[in-house]
Parts: sequence; C-alpha cells; structure tokens
Amino acid sequence: MKICIIAEGSYPYVTGGVSSWTQMLISWMSEYQFIIYAIGAKAKDRGKFCYQMPDNVIGLKEIFMDEAFDHKAKWGKRLGMKKHEKEALENLLVGENPNWEDLFSLFKENRLHSIEEFLTSKDFFDILEVVYKKKYWKTPFADFYWTFRSMVCPLLFIIKQGVPEADIYHSVSAGYSGILGSLGKSIYKKPFIMTEHGIYTREREEEIIKSDWIKSCFKDIWIEYFHSISKCAYDHADKVITLFNRNKEIQIELGCNENKIEIIPNGIQLDTYSGLLHESIEEDYINVGAVVRVVPIKDIKTMIKGFSIAKKKYEKIRFYVMGPLEEDMQYYKECEQLVENLALKDIIFTGKVNIADYIGKMDILVLSSISEGQPLAILEGMASSKPFIATDVGSCRDLLYGNGDNYGEAGLIVPVMESEKIGQAIVQLCKDKELRTSMGRSAFKRVAEFYSKERLVTAYKEVYSSYGG
Repeated sequence: MKICIIAEGSYPYVTGGVSSWTQMLISWMSEYQFIIYAIGAKAKDRGKFCYQMPDNVIGLKEIFMDEAFDHKAKWGKRLGMKKHEKEALENLLVGENPNWEDLFSLFKENRLHSIEEFLTSKDFFDILEVVYKKKYWKTPFADFYWTFRSMVCPLLFIIKQGVPEADIYHSVSAGYSGILGSLGKSIYKKPFIMTEHGIYTREREEEIIKSDWIKSCFKDIWIEYFHSISKCAYDHADKVITLFNRNKEIQIELGCNENKIEIIPNGIQLDTYSGLLHESIEEDYINVGAVVRVVPIKDIKTMIKGFSIAKKKYEKIRFYVMGPLEEDMQYYKECEQLVENLALKDIIFTGKVNIADYIGKMDILVLSSISEGQPLAILEGMASSKPFIATDVGSCRDLLYGNGDNYGEAGLIVPVMESEKIGQAIVQLCKDKELRTSMGRSAFKRVAEFYSKERLVTAYKEVYSSYGG
C-alpha cells in the first residue's frame, strides 16, 4: 500500500513536533510504502532535510511557497472560465463555503497554463469586481486587489502542482496540506485521512491578529479565508484524527462532522528514554532543561525571565535550552540579548543536540509555549521519569495531571506568559527532591499506560487497513 504523507511547513525541513511525529510514524510502519509531499516556505531549502529518510519512503515531491510569485504573464486574457467556477471562487473570497470541486476542475482539466496568467486575466478581475461590490466597497480598491491577489496566489499555486497517485492520502495538518489531500481524493477517488496536531485555523488566527503586515481592516478577511481552507479538508476527509478531546471539540465548532473524528494520542518509544543514565552534569547543581526550538511560539523569553527569577532564590541551578537556533536567528539574538540584559549566568543554548545525551541528566524540564497540541517534548520527559513545568496550553494539563487516571501529578501547570509563576515552580521543585522523584514516577506510569509507540502503531494500522485494505 502506498500512502502519500503531505506536510506543510514541517517535515522534513524542521525538527521537533509534527516533524518528529512524521518521522516516527513512517519508521514504525515499515510494512507500508510512503510518498512524502513536502510544502516548504523557501526554495533555498530544497533538499536540505533534517531527517534521514526511512527505507520505506519510495518517493518525494517538494514545492515551495515563494515560487508561487515567480511567473509573469500579459494582462487581459480571457480564459473561458465557467459560471460555476467563477461562483466558487467568489464564494471563497466573500467568506462563504465554496464548491471546491469546481475550483479543482480548473486544474484537473489543465485549462490554466500558469497562475500568473490567471491572476492577470479579465476573468479574475471580473471576479474581484463582483466580490468588491458585494462586500468590500468601503475599502480602497487598490488595497483590496493586492490583498486578494496575495491570498489567492499560493492557494492556486498549491492546487496546480497536483498530487502523485497513491492508495491513501494522509495530511498531517489542515491548511494547504489539507487542500492537497482533498485534491488527491478528488482526482484519484482514494481515501483522504487528516491528522491535526494543533488546530490550524486557531494557529493562523493568532498569527494574523498579532501580525503587523496585514492591515487591521483585512485581518478578518484572512481569518475567514483560512477557515474556508480548513473546512475544505474537514469536508473531504474520510477520517479526521486529533490527539485529545479538547481539540476534537474545537474541530466540531469549526464545522467538522463529529462522526469523522477519532482521537489517537501521540506515542513514544519508551525504551529510548527509560534506560538513560541519570548522572548529574555537575554535583550540587540542579539542572533545568527545555527541549525546544528557539522560536517565538515557544516563548523562550518568558522561560529565560522565569529562570532569572528562580536563580535569585536558588543560586545553584543551571538552565539548558536544547534545540535548534537557526529557524529564527533574529529571535535567538533577542533571547541572547535578554540574557545579557539580565546579567544572567548558567544558561546554555546547546543548539541542535541528540536529546538522549542530555535529557537523563536534567532534574527538571520546562515548556513555556504559547500554543501546543500534544508535545512530544513532554512525552520524552515523562518517559525519562522527569517532572515537567508547562504552560496551560493544548493537552499539557492532561499529560501532567491526568485525565481520570490515578497516577498522580507529573509536574506543574502554569499560566501562559507568566515568568513569575515559572520561576516559583522551578524553585518549588528545586527545593523538594522527593516531590521531583514522585512526579517523575507518576510521569513514567502515565506515559507507559497511554502514550506508547505500540498504542499509536496499532491505532494507525487499523485506520490504514480500514481504508486501504
């Protein structure tokens, strides 16, 4: 059986999170063949993989979003769009649910030679004119035009790339990868499965609200647009998999049919972590660690401030930030500057490392993310019998406090972006070795019971076999 895994902005260009999960899933499902369809941000990353492809990967297709804007064409052609195709695009642009099959038909029939030819055509201008008069006539037309052009261009570029033929399409998020999964189902009449780790729509909402490159009057338009894209994936998918119940509730709120949704938690290979050596890096010091990419959504700055607060109350602690730095070098430099401004000692940015070489030597682990799904970093720490301090996002509360089991607390939950609370939690665990030990035991028991590799593999084998034979 050939399964086309579709990943956007993650595997195989970025480490951690969804990328690690994708690598594990493919490696653990060795009886299946996989085709990787990777959507990257910039063409300069072509072929620059953070992972060694498993032997059962038989194909790879890479596309890059910055190439969507590379083409040129003459203005003013007529492309012969059908009425229902124009209506589908109009509905997308006014925030209504379009008929995606009508949009897909433009590309299935190969009537568009290039995206730029479409964006400079009279047909596209006619569509924008209708949309403008219907809903956006109060905004300057030039701003409206360029906003909607930049919105439609990457979507049509993605669709025009097509998809390789496979027995099952499996996107690892909604968004553009969900569009390609939907397209695969439309073209080849094969099943489409989607695993949503975080909630794509909610994540895009947060980015748009905080952005300074989108004018305030157009932010709602962008949010509606990403809602429509995710709704396409929800509607076309035969099965929508999520990792915990709260995400399921949000998916239903966003219009996903409840009967399609199945909860399959992340899994971890326990023996990779449970047998690690636990010698301290330095006697008399408490080692605090964060297995994390140094990027804004992980809120490293709040973590640094929290460590600074703890350091003033418990001097013999050292903080290791273990993860790649290069994804957002500007943010990393800002973090370094913050460390300097705080005159903070005993903080080490390791860069990308083999986590197994470090995690056993940590006494406490921390995650200060603004948004999460079900973090593999926490599962790795739990499998290593380490107590965790984590922000109250995603499924972190369920992981550390349990969801009806009797294993006890495996760490401490703190509010988002509150460095004082993080500092207090670090001090509390530093001063109480017995509490650290008991939380570590609880962590291992919970992860062994509910989040093992075996449970994940069994669940996905059942899904694949039910749709692909």
